[in-house]
Amino acid sequence: MSETTEIKSRAFKYLRNLEEAFKTLVFKGKNKEVMEAVNEAKRYFEDAKYYFDKGSFIDSIVCSTYAEGILDGLKMLKLIDFAWPFERHIKKVFVAGTFDIIHPGHIFLIKKAAEYGKVYVVVARDSNVVKFKGRKPIIDEKQRLYVISNIKGVYKAILGEKDDILKAVERIRPDIILLGPDQKIDENNLRKELERRGLKNINIIRLKEKLETYSCCSSSKIIDRVISYYCK
Repeated sequence: MSETTEIKSRAFKYLRNLEEAFKTLVFKGKNKEVMEAVNEAKRYFEDAKYYFDKGSFIDSIVCSTYAEGILDGLKMLKLIDFAWPFERHIKKVFVAGTFDIIHPGHIFLIKKAAEYGKVYVVVARDSNVVKFKGRKPIIDEKQRLYVISNIKGVYKAILGEKDDILKAVERIRPDIILLGPDQKIDENNLRKELERRGLKNINIIRLKEKLETYSCCSSSKIIDRVISYYCK
């Protein structure tokens, strides 16, 4: 099975799953806000079907996971009830970085992560950026978190820990850690440290592809261009 066929099959399964869930949905009391939340889930479902028909299967999966997240949350709060047609385990995909000046490379990384499951992004603290990169970020951590939280494909974004960058992995407990092609992390050392903390079943994947379609696919290139313009 080709990669595209596999992604299409997964997108179709999510759509069928949601379709059955909505058929069995029952409200536990009359609550306007709950009804609005369910309607929001239905809109994501309709978007998922639209993208599927257009052949944009990753976007379809992203919209489906948003709809599923809303329904699961309301069910957990005992505000609605419904039945999934089969037991599901949507994988948690962990992505971490500075995300200082958002560029196409970041979008490419998130879209690739969304192919594996729900994307959890950890945004580096300002103090850790200074520690590891030797400079302050252009954008402060709160703004960077806000921007990345609102990018399509990100299920949830949080700030990392100041003293222990792997604490976020312990909190999220992902199935997959997706590393960018330029992230200076040794996979073997990371795996050993995770195992030492009792996290033995996390799949570490290094993204081999690097987006170079556009002229400014990195924060440093954007900064260099701005400097060159101002110097002129």
